[in-house]
Amino acid sequence: MNFMKVNNFRPALICIVLACARAGLAGASADGRFITANGLAIKPFATQGQLSNPASIDVDDRGRVWVAEALNYRKNVRATGDRILILEDTNGDGRADHSKVFYQHPDINGVHGVCVLGNKAIVSAPDRILILTDTNGDDRADKKQLLFKGKVMKGPLGQHDHAVHAVMFGPDGRLYFNFGNYNAGLWHADGSPVKDVFGIPVDNRRRPYQEGMVIRCELDGSRVEVLGHNFRNNWEVTVDSFGTMWQSDNDNGSSSCRVNFVMEYGNYGYRDEKTGADYHTRRTNLEATMQRRMWHQNDPGVVPDLLITGAGAPTGILVYEGTLLPKPFRGQLIHAEPGRNVVWAFPVQSSGAGYKARIVDVARSQVDRNYRPCDVSVAPDGSLIIADWFDPVDCCHRTLNDAGRIFRVAPPNHSYTVRAYNYKTAEGAAAALRSPNLSARYRAWTTLLGMQDRATAALKALATHENPRFRARTLWALAAQKNGAPGAIEQAMADGSADIRGLALRLARRHQLPVEPIAQKLARDASASVRRECAVSLHRLTSAEAVAIWVTLAEQHDGNDRWYLEALGIGERGKESACLAAWLKQTGAQWKTRAGRDIVWRSRAPEAAALLAELLLDPKVAGAEHPRLLRALDFHPAKVREAAVLAVLNGDAKPHPATYLEAFRRATPAMLKAHPAIQQQAETVLLASKGTVTFVDLVARFNRRDLSSHLIEMAIAHPGQVPGIRALHQIYAFKESARIVAALKEPRNTLPLIKSLGSIGNPQSVALLRTVATDNAQPAPVRLQAIASLSQSVVGANTLVQLVQQKKMPNEFHEPALRSLTLSPNPNTRMFADEQLRLLAPGAKRWPLDKLLAAKPDASRGKAAFQKAACITCHKVNGEGLDFGPDLSAIGTKLDAKQLFNAIQQPSQTITLGYEGVSLKLKDDTELVGFLANQNQESLTLRIPGNLRRVVPLANIQTRRALKFSLMPAGLDAALTPRELVDLVGWLQTLRPGKK
Repeated sequence: MNFMKVNNFRPALICIVLACARAGLAGASADGRFITANGLAIKPFATQGQLSNPASIDVDDRGRVWVAEALNYRKNVRATGDRILILEDTNGDGRADHSKVFYQHPDINGVHGVCVLGNKAIVSAPDRILILTDTNGDDRADKKQLLFKGKVMKGPLGQHDHAVHAVMFGPDGRLYFNFGNYNAGLWHADGSPVKDVFGIPVDNRRRPYQEGMVIRCELDGSRVEVLGHNFRNNWEVTVDSFGTMWQSDNDNGSSSCRVNFVMEYGNYGYRDEKTGADYHTRRTNLEATMQRRMWHQNDPGVVPDLLITGAGAPTGILVYEGTLLPKPFRGQLIHAEPGRNVVWAFPVQSSGAGYKARIVDVARSQVDRNYRPCDVSVAPDGSLIIADWFDPVDCCHRTLNDAGRIFRVAPPNHSYTVRAYNYKTAEGAAAALRSPNLSARYRAWTTLLGMQDRATAALKALATHENPRFRARTLWALAAQKNGAPGAIEQAMADGSADIRGLALRLARRHQLPVEPIAQKLARDASASVRRECAVSLHRLTSAEAVAIWVTLAEQHDGNDRWYLEALGIGERGKESACLAAWLKQTGAQWKTRAGRDIVWRSRAPEAAALLAELLLDPKVAGAEHPRLLRALDFHPAKVREAAVLAVLNGDAKPHPATYLEAFRRATPAMLKAHPAIQQQAETVLLASKGTVTFVDLVARFNRRDLSSHLIEMAIAHPGQVPGIRALHQIYAFKESARIVAALKEPRNTLPLIKSLGSIGNPQSVALLRTVATDNAQPAPVRLQAIASLSQSVVGANTLVQLVQQKKMPNEFHEPALRSLTLSPNPNTRMFADEQLRLLAPGAKRWPLDKLLAAKPDASRGKAAFQKAACITCHKVNGEGLDFGPDLSAIGTKLDAKQLFNAIQQPSQTITLGYEGVSLKLKDDTELVGFLANQNQESLTLRIPGNLRRVVPLANIQTRRALKFSLMPAGLDAALTPRELVDLVGWLQTLRPGKK
């Protein structure tokens, strides 16, 4: 059915429209399904039946919409492969009436991006970038070239979209693209690894790059640069006319999706820079909010986020540089957010050396749940073209609907007309260079570049245009002419726009001209953003001039601008010690000011570690700043870090006890052995931390087996909680399990210890629990807790199944045992429990899906069902619960009732990326199941149910395998009545951003 013919305008929607009008939005679309910004209308360009699953679009200079169809993503339903379509409006009515298949082949299955450049289309599939060329003008690809190859890790459901994404042509004549954190790196067509211009391999092995990256290269794939790294799933990067890069990044279900200004060569903080640890890992100076913690925003060396957009599935993005849309959208970011059924604009303003932004709706639907805008592009007339994944499920994770739609957003009554440019003349090409359409600008660029001197007059006329974006494009083109760069740079330096003065430095770097003379002239520019570009341009330059310029820039840091500080850190790279020494010489005794402490905190010069220690011992430095300073030590080499720690521990002026304890955590056994006085002092601090995870860490670090009795006390005092469980783990690591057996003999200790033993999962702990569960002398509550604890580990659940099968427990314990097993991490035991529970209650059948959907939920009772089914032991909702599985605070925007019922009953059909399970069997026969948090050369960290973290030495692992099933137990509805399940789903549907 054509949705545009369905009249769905209801009285309730009138209230929505009125509310949106007050927020600066206009009324609904003709059929009442869409709400657009004031002065805009949304109309269909192509509808269902004309295309399928559009993952990416581009619009060529003739106004034709090129569509990358990802029909085969995780499904492989079209044997001939995914395809690139060309949709065309041939009669000028604003709707596509003609289509062609430009390319179709299985080698682009799960296609992520299409970029149209003249007679070429650059197509990004998950693990490759292809250049497809139409050599004879028939709109069919005749030639195929592999530009880059990736290596994408496969999840349990197959393809990953955290892979290679769309390519964009930049104003400097280069290609820009990105890839997500499931792509291992880049390789050339011949299989050789790609190295960047500094000789560094472009891979995710922390050398130094890791996770998602932003890439720039020449049109032929040469001179590769990594412009930013440590993103999660940065879906698309966009570049404005000044050469400034912007993109969004997807979180892992923690309501922390973000938008980034990509400061070149920056680290963006998805994982710990040094260890690769994820945001769950405990660290000093931990961020107060999840949105900052997710991206390590308190760590030195992490570029700040521009904007947190919350829950969602951010995808396509662009900078709108046309004039057709109303003024508030001109020069601003426009972004597709399928998870929230909206296209947003992010009006950006300069703020110091960085920016600030807010969110404005462009086109939203609050009634059409199939509206999943996943990409945006600008047509030659300035219209905004939107690709709609058109599915009740978020784009690119799972699809239920193979259709797709394309929309056009423009002022009401605007006809879709395309201006024809005369690319044969310099004036015509210069006019095309002003187009809001990237394909037109590409053709203009290549034409003007080919004309060289014959284009100079037309370009110089445009270079003084009142629009700074036009001036910027022209200066890029002038600089690309033979011997044209110096003149373009001089003009840019004298421009009244800070964006263009900053462009002078980008022009010099683009054409490999000396940067120092330009940076020296601009180093005291009134604009912090220009000085930021000066700092970034010094990256890896080692001349004395570069050091002197860096000092000039550092002197101007005011202590309040993190963007500026991170730019200084980027500019320091390659000359860290020289920069710090020159700055200290210049600053003298004033280096301890707020701004000076910032410089020391961010510096990676080894000499900075001693200065951090000096600050920690300075009584004039507030204790509240100590965690920040201590965290900075973690980014220095071990030798200087340990010397700084020793200085803090051994100093005459003793710091605050909390600071001393944190410093002690960084001490080594060898350090204590060499300095007995420190060991004596530390004993008091160590004992003062009893009852905390820090105490357990220190006991383990310094092999304090003599403190095992305190660990037993912790396990009793914190039953089933992280400190208690960690304490028991350490007891077993010390091979002191006899202490647990002895403690269990004391009745008051039995229940607390049993609660914690369930999370241990080794054969010894399981044997203890089995003994208690089958001991008729034990009280019923103790035996029931032992049964519940057995179900929490793989080995324990297998043991519990045996007890049920062999009828080793009284009948009244069988049903509680089976219900506990429905929450087991082992899918086989969950299946066994589900089957047995059905037998216990013949006739108590589950409702079929159609009956569940037809029932009216009582959402007010849904939260109780959520707690009854133990969902809260793995999921957070509005800050309540455990952060083990995905945060469900906004699940109501992502899945409808049907998908929620399926997700509860068959969770393995859809596994959220980043939540793929891993199973480990250790050499002591312990079996662990959980999520991989991080791994280094010595160990890995597994997040296990209960949101616990288990560090496992690699040498202790017998086998390791990726799980093809979800760790969320299937058939959780067995713990609920059908009515409770309906209420649960009704309540989950109410969970949306901003609603508590």
